[in-house]
Amino acid sequence: MIATKTIPVKNWITPSKLPGVDVVINPYVGCPHKCVYCYAGFMKTFTNHEEDWGDFLDVKHCDKPVSTKRLDGKNIVISSVTDPYNAFEKQYRVTRHLLEQLQECRANITIITKSDLILRDIDLISQLENVEVALSVNSLDDTFRRHFEPRAPTSKRRIDALRQLHVAGIKTVLFMSPIFPGITDFREIVKATRAWVDTYWFENLNLKNTARNQVARAIGQHYPGLIPLYRTIYRDGDKTYWYRLIDEIENYCTEKDIPFRNVFHP
Repeated sequence: MIATKTIPVKNWITPSKLPGVDVVINPYVGCPHKCVYCYAGFMKTFTNHEEDWGDFLDVKHCDKPVSTKRLDGKNIVISSVTDPYNAFEKQYRVTRHLLEQLQECRANITIITKSDLILRDIDLISQLENVEVALSVNSLDDTFRRHFEPRAPTSKRRIDALRQLHVAGIKTVLFMSPIFPGITDFREIVKATRAWVDTYWFENLNLKNTARNQVARAIGQHYPGLIPLYRTIYRDGDKTYWYRLIDEIENYCTEKDIPFRNVFHP
């Protein structure tokens, strides 16, 4: 059961410290996908919720419209600490309302989601002047998804969303994030999606956050054979695995002329 409520906010826009990003728009506080590895769990500290991160969703409401002229030329991300197309967006339509306001905006807009609900808004997204849509996929194995992303749509649905967005002429990004050591097969994912993806982003699993213990428990329960590897990387701080993987990704993508971007933080 997800606890939901509407909260008032003064502004939709938040200045960003993310590299290359000027502002972010987060239509919600919380995310019902309940991903085990979620780095945004720290956000609970700033709420009054007793529920665990992933078990509540605050729906933002702002009487003030988005000031689109101030955003012209800016790099905008929707969203950084929630999924703008979580299952409740179907009911509340906050993200769609924001996209309607951004129609005349000449900003560079990146929409990041795990959900094929984004297909509902192809009509609006296709009219934006500079937009790209990134869908997160880090495994084609639905068993992994059930263990680590229990309420998120299947990878199959996400990949089909990439296909439909691509056919609609919208720039598509497959955001391979987070890459799980010993689990994520980047070559397999690229081969399965290359026809519908304009560029790939790669990001490693970062456990310098509140999710560290949750991920350790889940790996121990579902992938016990990988415990030594995870201890080497995350307990001992050995970054060899990541540096080797960075080289493999760069060599593979360069050889096959695949546009890519590494956003690793070993």
